[in-house]
Amino acid sequence: MPGGHRIGLLDALCRGLNGYARGLASARALGILVLATVAGCGDSARDEEAWEEDRERLVESLVENGIDDPLVLAAMRKVPRHEFVPASVRGRAYDDDALPIDQDQTISQPRVVALMTQVLGLRGGERVLEIGTGSGYHAAVLAQIAAEVYTIEIVPELAESAAARLDRLGYSNVSVRQGDGYLGWPEKAPFDAIVVTAAPSHPPPALVEQLKEGGRMVLPIGESGEVQDLYLLEKGADGVQTKRLVPVRFVPMVGEAQKKKDSGDR
Repeated sequence: MPGGHRIGLLDALCRGLNGYARGLASARALGILVLATVAGCGDSARDEEAWEEDRERLVESLVENGIDDPLVLAAMRKVPRHEFVPASVRGRAYDDDALPIDQDQTISQPRVVALMTQVLGLRGGERVLEIGTGSGYHAAVLAQIAAEVYTIEIVPELAESAAARLDRLGYSNVSVRQGDGYLGWPEKAPFDAIVVTAAPSHPPPALVEQLKEGGRMVLPIGESGEVQDLYLLEKGADGVQTKRLVPVRFVPMVGEAQKKKDSGDR
């Protein structure tokens, strides 16, 4: 069974077990919750104070690893990452690790999310484009700072679930579109900042075009299955300046990006 299907089934099992337990007398509920823990659903019913303590520890580790933008740290402290991962891995939501989500995809390591957000230099009021919505976590972090976030996801099931999740959590300044991120979102351009969370072999020309003069784009570039490099692109009157930041590992950008790579056409 594909990994995404296993996660989805276990997530549904966890929700069912915990929901059933809440409707039972205490002794039987305890037995159901023990079963939920054995099934890998531990921590799914923790109170918000415990989650806040976990987020604070995560933020402390981010500071130790060079994240120092107060707005980024406040966003990471605010966004409930446990709401963006399956119940089967919710107990690890605030570990500084990438975690599996549905459709054989992953939610990025918090340190990478924070770094990519920090290098954009957001100060509030910006219009931001994200390519690769995934679970919606990075969009939620961006939405804590920017005025408007537009995010594109190529996998229909992920786009639908992320849109519902962001709506449920109250992120009214995030718009989700299902489509090919290589082509951007021209109707909403230009953007003050663009963040790409899947690796193309080259900067997508449409995204460079849709970036406002003075804007920044951060994206991984490299081959699938290999360590890629994270780049910062800054668009000025004289063209685009490129800076290599750190090694990273992202899923490949598919769709039109893959076709361009296969044909050698950029």
